Amino acid sequence: MAGGEVEHQELTETSIDSRRDATNNRPMIPILLALIPLLQSAPAPFSHPPGVTMTYVPERVYDTQRKAFTDFESMLADLVRADVVLVGEQHNDPNTHALEFAMLEGLLRRHAALAVGLEMFERDVQGAVDEYVRGTSTEEQFLAASRPWPRYATDYRPIVELARTEHLAVIASNVPRRIASGLWKNGMSVIDGLGNDRGLAARDLECAAGGNYYNRFIEQMGEHPPSGEPAVNDAQAKNDRLYLAQCVKDETMAESIAEAFRNGTGSRATIVHFNGSFHTDYGEGTAERTRRRLPGRRVAVISMIPVDDIDTVAPDEDGLRQADYLVFTTKK
Repeated sequence: MAGGEVEHQELTETSIDSRRDATNNRPMIPILLALIPLLQSAPAPFSHPPGVTMTYVPERVYDTQRKAFTDFESMLADLVRADVVLVGEQHNDPNTHALEFAMLEGLLRRHAALAVGLEMFERDVQGAVDEYVRGTSTEEQFLAASRPWPRYATDYRPIVELARTEHLAVIASNVPRRIASGLWKNGMSVIDGLGNDRGLAARDLECAAGGNYYNRFIEQMGEHPPSGEPAVNDAQAKNDRLYLAQCVKDETMAESIAEAFRNGTGSRATIVHFNGSFHTDYGEGTAERTRRRLPGRRVAVISMIPVDDIDTVAPDEDGLRQADYLVFTTKK
């Protein structure tokens, strides 16, 4: 029976017929019928937490395994079963960051146990991150101690604040930039000279120059000197050092993710890690190194892709290899 019929029945049979002075109090019926629309009115709109502004973000999700477009909720229903979710982003895209926040909210709504990993924070500030997420330091103290990225307030603060509110662990996963900078300037000797700080970089480093990831990285960096040029040897050495710094970042983020997964207490948490898409696209970089450390575990890769027109996107064969899910949004 429809909701209105139920309420009408209750009003006419319960409210009216239960009166002891009249089995059918007909004069009251028109008045009570007029009240039905008020009783059926919609509940008050949901109130968002103070300071949180929700806006519509265009998106289309492509499932590369099924080779078909799907929807955001179906993707989340699948990701909640993963052990690790690697979210590759374009760092400067506001819509991407809004969708990343929505992804975490959606997973939490599905009662997923989560931990959040961020490329944007480095291992040597893990203590400052922990204190803030636990509520034992102020935001001012946290920002002063953690070297946040320039766009932290708009891009990553919502994620950290959500983690703080929901009591989620936040992993400062990256190698400190001073180490990465030293690697591309001076090579592996920087790692050998870390001494007591050796734990700030991954212990297991497999960074031989060569292979598809190396080639993609060098192409991305635009370091392709013409063959036979006098500077070719110097350029090659520079390329190798640049790649070494990239590789140590990947290895360190992967080790941070794997250790957080293995050392988690209580119910197993899905690690949702946010990083630049190059680090995880095509299952390479951080993705390959995470899988090496967590054999048999499901490591899902998401690639966030801002485009001019989401209605005309059509992934090609290369796109099918890029990630498990391609999340398209409009450039902003």
